[in-house]
Amino acid sequence: MTEMVYGAVPLRDAEPVIPKWWRTIDKWSFTCVLILSCIGILLGLAASPPLAEKNGFPAFHYVQRQALFGGVALLVMVLVSMMRPDVVRRLAVLGFMGAFVALVLLPVFGTDFGKGAIRWYSLGFASVQPSEFLKPTFVVMAAWMMAASQQINGPPGLSWSFVLAMIILGFLAAQPDFGQAALVLFAWGVMYFVAGAPLALLLIMAGGVLLTGSFAYSNSEHFARRIDGFLSPDVDPTTQLGFATNAIREGGFFGVGVGEGQVKWSLPDAHTDFIIAVAAEEYGLVLVLCIIALYAGIVVRSLIRLMRERDPFIRLAGTGLTAIIGAQAMINMGVAVRLLPAKGMTLPFVSYGGSSVVAGGLAVGMLLAFTRTRPQGEIGDILRGRR
Repeated sequence: MTEMVYGAVPLRDAEPVIPKWWRTIDKWSFTCVLILSCIGILLGLAASPPLAEKNGFPAFHYVQRQALFGGVALLVMVLVSMMRPDVVRRLAVLGFMGAFVALVLLPVFGTDFGKGAIRWYSLGFASVQPSEFLKPTFVVMAAWMMAASQQINGPPGLSWSFVLAMIILGFLAAQPDFGQAALVLFAWGVMYFVAGAPLALLLIMAGGVLLTGSFAYSNSEHFARRIDGFLSPDVDPTTQLGFATNAIREGGFFGVGVGEGQVKWSLPDAHTDFIIAVAAEEYGLVLVLCIIALYAGIVVRSLIRLMRERDPFIRLAGTGLTAIIGAQAMINMGVAVRLLPAKGMTLPFVSYGGSSVVAGGLAVGMLLAFTRTRPQGEIGDILRGRR
């Protein structure tokens, strides 16, 4: 009975670790992440020199740092993807506790770097954004609670995960960081739906989100300014959205040419939040569609493998991690084309940023660990056996 719920007990064999890892891992998703990282370095070569020149650094200062962050993220991704799901769960619990404490202490020890939102710890040689690490670890933590609630006489894990999510949303909104708060809520809602939540309850939650948004609009100047800018029929050409919109329009289908783009000289966040505008201007719609296809490949491949999974914890945690990766990419690109209000959110593995890249490596490493092929029958075998 235990094996039917949690999957078969791992078999110990003499196969070396690396060959076994490569045989069981989702190679397509792994390759998509590597390609996205290479695209990030390529776009960094175009987008970051103007900022480096402005700040008095060598031309490729930020590219070198991005390559360093990418190397660390790749190492984290590979190491975590080699772990068993139960080990990943323990790692996520410890990581969540550390990230949550760091999030709580941000108002005391954090800094805003002049951007109006206290989201970072400045370490001198680098900065750390706790919310980036909080997202994947919270997803695994919430999945563990939800899966435990499905056991006979199990704890009320659904309620516990909801309370925990609300506490996190409160701290994120206080920064303010409504983008990360929306991602956490979205991931929790997706997992809650997969766990069997009634549709009526999800609709009630959606109504609560609208009411909360209305309250934030009335009481937060930061939130209201971004919503007003999004709803305005005219785009100020001197704002970041104005520059990004014009760059995408100028790029057309094939782009203006490598190194010929101008938006990188106008956008202060060209190498982070608006990196897709640089891609669209210099390489055109072709590269943008390739980037979208790579994210879609990760999401679709992961969900297909998770649909065959028998362990409820692995299904829920993998689905939540997939939702975060896909939704963050969609939000970042949606902001650049004015489909969504400005969020201040990076494009996973492509944008510059140590916390974003390393936390992305952690998230994908967990996802690859959950989607590895294990010695167990598929969930369809159980369903057919009940007929």
